Amino acid sequence: MALSLSFFPIFSVLLLALSHIAGAATVIYDFNITWVRANPDGQSERPTIGINGHWPLPVMTATINDTVVVNVNNQLRNQTTTLHFHGMFQNGTTDMDGAAQVSQCGIEPGSQFTYNFTVKQAGTYWYHSHSSGQYPDGLRAPFIVSDPDHPYKDQFDEELVLSVSDWYHQEMQVLFPKFMSKANPTGGEPVPQAALFNDTQNLTVAVRPGKTYLFHVANVAAFAAQYIWFEGHNVTIIEVDGVYTEKAEAEMIYLSAGQRCSFMVTTKNETSTNYAFVGSMDTKLFDKVPKGFNNNVTGWLVYGNDKALPTPVLVNKFNDLDDFGLVPYDKKPLLPEPDQIITLDVTMGALGDGKPYAFFQNITYVYQKVPTIYTVMTTGEDATNPMVYGEFSNSFVLGHNQIIQIVVNNHDAGKHPFHLHGHNFQTVARSGEEAGDFDSSNSSQINYPAIPMRRDTVVLNRNGYLVFRFAADNPGVWLFHCHIEWHMSQGLIATMVEAPLEIQKSLTIPQNHLDACKAANVPTAGNAAGNTVNVLDLTGANAPPKPLPAGFTARGIVALVFSCISALAGLAVIAWYGSVDMGAASKVAEERRIAEMNQRESRDPVTPVTQATALVELPERSTQTAR
Repeated sequence: MALSLSFFPIFSVLLLALSHIAGAATVIYDFNITWVRANPDGQSERPTIGINGHWPLPVMTATINDTVVVNVNNQLRNQTTTLHFHGMFQNGTTDMDGAAQVSQCGIEPGSQFTYNFTVKQAGTYWYHSHSSGQYPDGLRAPFIVSDPDHPYKDQFDEELVLSVSDWYHQEMQVLFPKFMSKANPTGGEPVPQAALFNDTQNLTVAVRPGKTYLFHVANVAAFAAQYIWFEGHNVTIIEVDGVYTEKAEAEMIYLSAGQRCSFMVTTKNETSTNYAFVGSMDTKLFDKVPKGFNNNVTGWLVYGNDKALPTPVLVNKFNDLDDFGLVPYDKKPLLPEPDQIITLDVTMGALGDGKPYAFFQNITYVYQKVPTIYTVMTTGEDATNPMVYGEFSNSFVLGHNQIIQIVVNNHDAGKHPFHLHGHNFQTVARSGEEAGDFDSSNSSQINYPAIPMRRDTVVLNRNGYLVFRFAADNPGVWLFHCHIEWHMSQGLIATMVEAPLEIQKSLTIPQNHLDACKAANVPTAGNAAGNTVNVLDLTGANAPPKPLPAGFTARGIVALVFSCISALAGLAVIAWYGSVDMGAASKVAEERRIAEMNQRESRDPVTPVTQATALVELPERSTQTAR
């Protein structure tokens, strides 16, 4: 059985046969991160973040129980960076999770950093920057972990890797200021210019007749979910987000940003025709679809190079599989009643600076002065007090090995793909659209599935709710956030500080962590504000702008913005009038005044009062003449 990977997938999926090595191995990657130039949709070349001078990026691979070492050299010059290995539990290595200012300091330009962790799970993952909304600029690629004991290993012949994504023609450092702006108080997200397969378009995948291919698919997009289907072929899903599932056949699948899956495709026994496969961005996520917008990307299963590449057939309805009904292969039963319930209400709105923000429980996340992992390590017994992590880190302390239930109520009109670091979770309840909040008073009457679907990224429907459970058996600092990069940048993040005293017992902060923080001039001790004397004193902690005055709404902000624009325009006109050269106008007025006085004197001399009145009126007439 061969594992076919796209290491530099510019126009086709490159094949690489790998053999399993007996026992665990150490897999080393040396990543020199630099700017390159790319034009994946053929419409606009732009600066893109590459590795070792190349883009698209290499697909990372390992076998379960391998040790992975990634040596990062940041040569971007103008930006810090990190790497997050999305979906990896990082058991015992929460400091390798790669979330900037949470589990490490950002890697400064010109600095090096080493990630070192053991892979404890197999399946489809990906790696990407977790710093400053950076990965949409290109720092993203799949990460595939092989499994010698794969439950379906005898049912497919080859493995292929396919990423789906969206693409912007401008860099994030250009788009973010426009998005987080007073001129965008309602938070309308930038719409991408293109959809991509393997960070390109018109992808061709050579296949042989009568074979079964296992596709590892990851949505590495900043924003857009995609519907994916293969014309003339059904797909059989066997894994989601690293969790093996019972077989589930589908016409098409839906993957949100951050989600992954594996499915088998069996090719036909003849080679008379090539077949298109399509990714279609979910345009319901967009506030406004631009005129002439193409939300699709097309690839082809190529049975024969001498055959035409057919145009895809138009689809009138998306018949995607509901992932809530997927059954994990291990049939892990529903976890018991929770020891701790966390309720998070999602809202979107503006703060006092007029910019758009996102909130859990009316708190928008702000990165703290001390990365959260270092606060855990340096606050002793107080590490169990969520206060030390700062109000605006939105932190929750989880008890070791307790069952945690998180309820998310969506008070927003958009979908949100929520991702939890360090765990996958049982999705025990999810409403349709417009269902309102979860009724916790009647939760005992809900018919929870006996064997719930598990994954680490799940879609919350608009104005609906989501309920999931997991066991807090992995001490660490784990973010829970929306994986739409725009919403994460708006603060739609919470922090799960899991068993902090256990972290203190088992973790030693590596020296390269401390070196990275020193290079960035970031403190590594104390509470969120850097206070090491009184860790319950949060004076000086980072905070968002103050709330708007009562009564302001997004619509009111829009009206206020345009009123301010109108006022500024009026002031500009006044200033323009004030800049007019009044000397010439005064000379004309004086000449007219003398002429009129001479005329009046020749007819009837004026009294001093009449003359004074005339002197008052003339400047007004002269101003009118100047206009």
